[in-house]
Amino acid sequence: MHRILFWFALVAALYVSPAAHATPDVLPASAVSAAPRVLAVSGVPPAASAAAVKHAPHIALLLPLKSATFKYAAEAVQQGFMAAANSQTQPASLPVRVYESEDEGRDVVALYPQAIANGARAVVGPLTRDGVAALAADPGIAVPTLALNIGATKSVDKLYFFGLSAEAEAHQAAQLAAAANLRKAAIVSNGTPLSRRLSQAFAEEWKILGGRITAEILYNDDPAKLANLPEAPGSMVFLAADAKTARLIHPYLSIALPVYATSQLFNGNADTLTNYDLNNTHFVDMPWLLQPDHPAVMIYPRASQALGPDMERLYALGIDAFRLLQIMLDNSYRTALPLDGVTGIIRLNGNHQFQREAIPAQIRQGRGQLPESYMPASAPSSP
Repeated sequence: MHRILFWFALVAALYVSPAAHATPDVLPASAVSAAPRVLAVSGVPPAASAAAVKHAPHIALLLPLKSATFKYAAEAVQQGFMAAANSQTQPASLPVRVYESEDEGRDVVALYPQAIANGARAVVGPLTRDGVAALAADPGIAVPTLALNIGATKSVDKLYFFGLSAEAEAHQAAQLAAAANLRKAAIVSNGTPLSRRLSQAFAEEWKILGGRITAEILYNDDPAKLANLPEAPGSMVFLAADAKTARLIHPYLSIALPVYATSQLFNGNADTLTNYDLNNTHFVDMPWLLQPDHPAVMIYPRASQALGPDMERLYALGIDAFRLLQIMLDNSYRTALPLDGVTGIIRLNGNHQFQREAIPAQIRQGRGQLPESYMPASAPSSP
């Protein structure tokens, strides 16, 4: 499926589909398990009772694995979550039970209490905005719960939010440009819903920072629109576009104009051909893609099968979701945050939102590279 469809679908989270299903996973037969695992009913020892299958302490992972639109995204999150669970240095007693849905906006209302009734001690999910909105409206949040998208802005007891916000990256791009003493921005977008959201988010942050928007250009395969962009000192361009569109636009931009973007523009360092066409572009992305030798990244295994860049980001989301859940269960917010995550530096704000700070990078010689002057924020790095 096309890269834009995956990413926008996750951001917009608009879909309609039928039923929900809970995977009936259970605790292992032995009393000690090296780490949480997903265990199928077929693996239950003959002596295990039906009651043990249903009522057992566990971590409930609520994901739209039955959704035609979100299946692959959900699978990537699940793989990352389990990779983190199985990489723990200390034994853990809680296995992971997966609750699958098709339409999270509707199904989560039934799945969440089902998980609690089955013995869930903590819940992770849902993944989509519709699912998170439905969960946030439920007054019965009974256990520590980490929703995997940015939802309600008000605090809800025991309900926390964590997601890969495209708008937050646009805000950060504006902050980086302002820190470079740039004050005049031209915004170039391609008219997709996600592109419009990025444009709006950048413009809002840019104006708060005291910057001025000098042009807003909708690119529709007409490079003539890019010919007369302002090049006065302090000017720059924000590209609200994916890599394919940015590659078409970039050659028509003056080399005198600094160019900024979000991770939408970056397909990873394996895509050197596209990257060469985007040389010198500034963007933000996560350590998982930019710093494979970072200590916090090296701890965790990669997916057994190669993933595309967007699925890699969701895999990384799953890793950090597990790590944040452990902080919630241990009530170690004061000592464990900010977290040196594989998705970025993660902090908690007053609205129960775990906010991710991506790392700045620039495409040089066909590769996304960190600035030589980059100094990451100090943060704990334990799994």
